[in-house]
Amino acid sequence: MAVYVVVDIDVHDPDRYEAYKRLAAPTVEGHGGKYLVRGGAVEILEGEWQPKRFVVLEFPTVDHATEWWSSEDYAPAKKIRHETANTNMILVQGV
Repeated sequence: MAVYVVVDIDVHDPDRYEAYKRLAAPTVEGHGGKYLVRGGAVEILEGEWQPKRFVVLEFPTVDHATEWWSSEDYAPAKKIRHETANTNMILVQGV
């Protein structure tokens, strides 16, 4: 069953965050994932949630997603993300 990593990112250092984007993409693909949404325009339909930069990743299984998130190859990119942005990230199973 496919799983999704849903991310709301508030970037506070956009110049350095570009390095994160370059490093992260190959690690997602290397763990069987793909980007479904990557920073497109967000339109609020209901509620007060105001996501800044919205990203949705799809992985084939929970194991693929959690292995990516905790992998050594993603660690350098994750470090840059932690230094350049505040992030809310969840993993949700599909139907």
